[in-house]
Parts: sequence; C-alpha cells; structure tokens
Amino acid sequence: MSDSKKLVLAYSGGLDTSYCAVSFSKQGFDVHAVSVNTGGFTQEEIKNIEEKAYAMGVTTYQNIDAIDIYYDKVVKYLIYGNVLKNNTYPLSVSAERIIQAIEIIEYAKSIGAKYIAHGSTGAGNDQVRFDLIFQTLAPEIEILTPIRDNALTRQEEIDYLVANGVDMSWEKAKYSINKGLWGTSVGGEETLTSYQALPEEAYPSQLEKEGSEKVTLTFSKGELVAVNGKQDSAVINIEKLNDLASAYAIGRGIHVGDTIVGIKGRVGFEAAAATIIIKAHHLLEKHTLTKWQLQHKDYMANWYGTHLHEGLFLDPVMRDLEAFLENGQKQVSGDVIVTLKPYHFSLDGIKSDNDLMSAKFGSYGEENKGWTADDAKGFIKIYGNQSKIYQSVNNDPH
Repeated sequence: MSDSKKLVLAYSGGLDTSYCAVSFSKQGFDVHAVSVNTGGFTQEEIKNIEEKAYAMGVTTYQNIDAIDIYYDKVVKYLIYGNVLKNNTYPLSVSAERIIQAIEIIEYAKSIGAKYIAHGSTGAGNDQVRFDLIFQTLAPEIEILTPIRDNALTRQEEIDYLVANGVDMSWEKAKYSINKGLWGTSVGGEETLTSYQALPEEAYPSQLEKEGSEKVTLTFSKGELVAVNGKQDSAVINIEKLNDLASAYAIGRGIHVGDTIVGIKGRVGFEAAAATIIIKAHHLLEKHTLTKWQLQHKDYMANWYGTHLHEGLFLDPVMRDLEAFLENGQKQVSGDVIVTLKPYHFSLDGIKSDNDLMSAKFGSYGEENKGWTADDAKGFIKIYGNQSKIYQSVNNDPH
C-alpha cells in the first residue's frame, strides 16, 4: 500500500476508535493503530485491544509503554506543586492525555505517516489536547476526526459497524471508567446532572478493610522513594500505595470544573494514591519550606495545573514553571505518617532533618529562644507603623 495513505490512529478499542479503524480501512488507508499505556492496563487487556484492532482491519497495532515517561514528565511536577484542580481533582485523565498525544505523534513521525486520527467528539477537552499536540509537533501531518467532523451519534456508528460485518456487543456500559497511574475517572448518568451522587457500585474499588492502618511515606527532594521503609521507584511506590489505600475506598470524589470549550463539566474520580501523596507532600512542605516559598508555590502550581489541563504542555512557560517547582524541592525530604481508614485518611505528622519547626528556636505560643521581650516590642511597633500613619492621616473611623 502507498505511503501516501499511511495513517496512525489513536486507538482505545472503544466504539469511536473502532468506527475510525473500520471506516479508514474501507477508504483505503493503511491504518496503524496505537494505544499508549500510562498506567491501568493489564497485559490481558492490551492483548484484547490488539485482537480487536486487527478485527477492525488495521495493518498494525502498537502499544507504547509510557508509564515512566508519564511520571517523569508530568506526575512528578503535579506532586511538587500539590496540584488539585479546583482544590479537588488530581488531573488523573487530562494529564495522561498529553503524554499519550506526544507518544502517538512521535510514532506517526517515525513511520512516515501522512495522516493521524483520533475519535474525539466536538464536545470535550480531548479534541483540543490531541489537536494542539499533533499540530505543534508535526504540522505537516493532516489530522482526521470523523466522529467530530460528521457529528456522528453512537447509534449511527453501531449501525455502520454492523453493516460492515463487525457485529460485536456495543452495549454502552452504565459507567465509563478510565484508569491510569494517577487515578481513575468515573462517568455516568449521575455526573451529567448537578445534584446526583455516584452510587457505591460505580467506583472500581470497593471497601475491603475496616479499622485503621498506619503507613509511612518517605520523600527525598519531593519524590516518594519508599513506602513503609521499603525503597522502590516512584511508579512502583505509587502503585503500591494505591493498592493499600484503595482497599479502604479512599480517594473518591466528584470534580466540577470549566472545560476548555467553555462549558461546565462534572466527573467522578477515584485516586487513592494521588490524593494521599499530594496531601502528605504538602504537609512535609509546610514543615520544610519558608513562608514565602509556600506563598508563591500556590499560585505558580495552580497555573501549571491549569495550563496542563488545557493542553498547553508544550508552551515554554511550562518548562519555566517546572524549573521553579523542582528547585523548591531541595529540602523536601523526610517521612510522613499517614493513617488509612474506611473512606478517608489522616496525616499524623512528619519526621525530617529539615523541619523548620525546630525546638531550638522556640515553641510556638510557649517559649522563644531567639529574641528578648524588648526585641518583640520593637518589632511590633515597627510592624504596625504604616497602619498607625494611615489612621493618623486619614482619621479612618473603620
């Protein structure tokens, strides 16, 4: 087949990408299906996706393992910044879409593809993330999006596949589950409303443990290097903590936010490890960073998460923000003690050689060893000087 018809398809194995695979193959394209593992795939699931892809008529199927890349390029900085979108959501899905898009377009370039396609609709965030990455890294490759361009309904896609001999069970699952290293999103009819909660059975992890369990998380320069004293890679530690905490059904929530396309969106999520790591890391930072480091990190990290969510990962400002976030981790080392309980957890405290709450400088509200009473009086007098001048000049009655 001519290289001029070579097309790379971002393939998940769902209805939309299956429609794309069949329709492009029928149009004479040389379809190369690619999926990217950013966590959550088992080998059996990868094999099933591969078998389905070939059943749809693709020429080749490739699964790219990008879990370590995902951690190094994105997740690490989400931890450094304690990033929770709208103070709630750890960017479980939006963050991994960026890496998936980069890996897919790089693969398309490596095989000389002339076209690249994805199954996004015109109503969500993913179309923006994929298109932004694709057109920035390979403007010479044409982007094809039949679901979006033709405004296809789910039933129209099913009818087309059945008419072309692909008679699989396309019954829509009651809940849409997207699992990755940094958490799982959960969508259902309840999340399309503003008032309904997801039922217990909608979440992938169910409560398996009662009582409580203490876990020690060890950080070195902001990275999770050990769980309960056992050192391993950050990725393995995240997975290990997730297994421990999900047994207590920890990390559930519903996120409400503004989409890139200007509408409000609501989605459920389950992110046990992400939620605990972010809160534990933040506690350690509160002990080891200065007041002004913490102050400036808050808004810088918020901008990092916002830009990432909106697909702007390739803007150079992101490298600037990453440099700032990473530089602030030099002293963020130590242990954080966490207690896991059914549906929630508590942070018990920290142990760190870099703890700025050192007793040798005094104990808050009890005693001080760094200044005299006269020093305190002088400081307070100077500290309040501007307020006194303003009140004197303006005779402000409050």
